[in-house]
Amino acid sequence: MGVKIGNLDLGDFPLLLAPMEDVSDPPFRALCKDQGADMLYTEFISTDGLAHGAAKSIQKLDIYPEERPIGIQIFGSDEQAMLTSLKMVEEANPDVIDINYGCPVKKVVCKMAGAGILQDIPRMVRLTKLIVDNTSLPVTVKTRLGWDESTKFIVEVAERLQDVGIHAISIHGRTRKQMYRGDADWRLIANTKDNPRLYIPVFGNGDIDDPAKLIEYKSKYGVDGIMIGRAAIGNPWIFKACKTFMEEGIHAPSPSISERVKTARKHLDTAISWKGEKLGILETRRHYGPYFRGLPGVKEFRKILVTSMSINELHDTLSQVESRYQEH
Repeated sequence: MGVKIGNLDLGDFPLLLAPMEDVSDPPFRALCKDQGADMLYTEFISTDGLAHGAAKSIQKLDIYPEERPIGIQIFGSDEQAMLTSLKMVEEANPDVIDINYGCPVKKVVCKMAGAGILQDIPRMVRLTKLIVDNTSLPVTVKTRLGWDESTKFIVEVAERLQDVGIHAISIHGRTRKQMYRGDADWRLIANTKDNPRLYIPVFGNGDIDDPAKLIEYKSKYGVDGIMIGRAAIGNPWIFKACKTFMEEGIHAPSPSISERVKTARKHLDTAISWKGEKLGILETRRHYGPYFRGLPGVKEFRKILVTSMSINELHDTLSQVESRYQEH
């Protein structure tokens, strides 16, 4: 039997795509799924936005059959808005509802949402119970070690959240005060997993950027699976590379320039199909740099890719990139 969230079997050691604002949209998620991600999450979605009918929030509920299993991640602090939006989330029919208690961004935190709620653990528990009690879907949580160095109560917090009914917890190994600075500290993630009262899956997150590190952390910290975030941007192949290393003990070859270009094309075309030509082009721009990172002299092509509004010019430029850097 593999790792389970409710009745959802994710396999022996699942690799999860982290929810990332302005990154984890359907086009990007599809690429990561193709490369072996076992579980996907949407961008975080504001429950206030859903409750007030905000078009941007509602569009983030879009999920597609090929993405499953998938969790819709929500954030907010107003109980009525949470309940109102919950029905909309359920209608989108995700496999899991995930609550974001980890986003460190000021505009979220100042509303006591995201990582802001780490300043008020009783409220965090109460809000979680509200969601669990009002849905039949499995509820999971993504959070951080604590608000700051003096409030790293994650071992106790995970237990309390389990006691009100969550089915799994993903822990980013930093405090809110750290933001994304310094190294992620996985020791408290391991302590949470080692808590004899905890029986739900514990997924670790933070700084996993290559297969060897994943294997090291899997062995050293004993988590049930690993969530990969920033390392997948421009590199959806990381999931397949990690699985190859886990299963065969060898490093998969790096993607060829043809594969990188093919993936960038697919990303662009899927984004246009999902959001229309203008938004599809604009929202793909942030990915070209990571896709072609490390290629000498690629700046001249990247400048066109991040400014052009012409689909034909973008595809022509991608063809030029492939031709220029084609392996011989």
